[in-house]
Amino acid sequence: MLNLPTYDGTLEPYALTGDPLIPRAPKVALTRTAFAAAHVVSDPMAERAPWTGRPAVDWDNTLRFRHWLWDQGLGLAEAMDTAQRGMGVDWQTARELIERTMAEARTHPLGPRVACGAGTDHMALDHLRDEAAIIAAYETQMAAIEAAGGQVILMATRALPAIGAGADGYTRVYDRLLSQAKDPVILHWLGDMFDPALAGYWGSPDIAAASDAALAIIEANRGKVDGIKISLLDQAHEEAFRARLPEGVRLYTGDDFNYAALIEGDGTHHSHALLGAFAAIAPAAAQALEALAQDDHDTYHALLAPTVALSREIFKAPTQFYKAGIAFLAWLNGAQSHFIMPAGFQSAREITHYAQVYRLADRARVLARPDLAEKRMDQLLALHGLGKE
Repeated sequence: MLNLPTYDGTLEPYALTGDPLIPRAPKVALTRTAFAAAHVVSDPMAERAPWTGRPAVDWDNTLRFRHWLWDQGLGLAEAMDTAQRGMGVDWQTARELIERTMAEARTHPLGPRVACGAGTDHMALDHLRDEAAIIAAYETQMAAIEAAGGQVILMATRALPAIGAGADGYTRVYDRLLSQAKDPVILHWLGDMFDPALAGYWGSPDIAAASDAALAIIEANRGKVDGIKISLLDQAHEEAFRARLPEGVRLYTGDDFNYAALIEGDGTHHSHALLGAFAAIAPAAAQALEALAQDDHDTYHALLAPTVALSREIFKAPTQFYKAGIAFLAWLNGAQSHFIMPAGFQSAREITHYAQVYRLADRARVLARPDLAEKRMDQLLALHGLGKE
C-alpha cells in the first residue's frame, strides 16, 4: 500500500487491485481501424544536453513497444505528436524512427498497418514564409515516408497559421500535396489545446468555417484521402463533421476524452481511431474493439468505460503535456527501465498527476505488472519526499 498525494493536498492510502488485463491478439477481425500513437524511449546513459541537443533513443525498447502494440492487433501512428515531434524529437530522429519501424513492421506476422507523420519541422518557421516553402518542406518528409513504405499522415503544420494563411492558402497547399501522394493519406486536425501554435487551422478561428474549408479540400481530393484525424475534444463537432464526409473517407477520432462513444457510433456513422491514449490502454482498447466486432456492446463498454477517466487525466490541460503520462505508464508496466523522456519532458507533470494516473490505470486494468508498478511508483514518490505507509 502506498500513500498517494491527492488534489486537495492530502495523502491517501491506496492498494492496487491487482487485476490486469492480459495482452493478446484479437480472436476476430476488428471492424474499426485503430492506430495507437506511440512514444519514443530515451537512452538516459547516452543523453547529452537534453534541452538543446538531439535526443538519444533506446531503439531496442522503442521498437519492442511497437511490437507489443502490433501483437494485440493495433495499427501504429508513427512519429506523431505522441513521439514528441517538435517537443524534443527532431525530424532527423523521426526519420530514423520511421525507417526502423517500417523495417520491423515488415517482419511482423500480423502485417500491421503503420501510418507516419509528415510535417515541416525540419525547417525553422522563419524559413517557411510562403506556400511554396511549406509545400517543399512537406514534400521532403512525404518522400522519406513513402520510400520507407509507410502511409503518409499530413500532420498539421505550425507554418500555415504563422503566415496567416486563409482558406484559399490551405486549399492550394493541400491540393498540391495530395495530387502527388503515392497512396491515399490521412489528414490531421490537431486543436490548439494540443499545440497553441495551431490555432486557426484551415484558415479561420471559427470552427464552422474551418470545417467547411477542410471538407472542401477532402471533397476535391477524395481519391487521395483515406481519412482525417480530428483532435478537438469536441464530440458534437466530430459527429457532425463525420456525417458530412464523402463516402469511403474515414473519420479517425483523436478525441482522447470521448473516444468510446465516438468509436461505437450512433447507428449510422462511427469513428475509427488514431489515439495516443491507445498506447496507454492497449489491452483494454484491443479487447474492447474485439467485443465491438462481435456486437457485444456490454463488454465493449465494460472494458473502455474505466479507461476514459484515465485518458481524461492524462490529457488534462495543458493538454500538450499528455506525452508524460504515456511514458509514465510504459515505465510502470516494464516497457522501459526508467522514467526519462526526450528534452526532460517527464518534468512536465506534477507528482499529484502521476499518482492519479496510477490509481486510474489500476482501475482500468492496464497495470500489467502490479508488483513492479507499485515498486516504481514508490520510487517516484520517494524522489518527491513521499513514500510507503
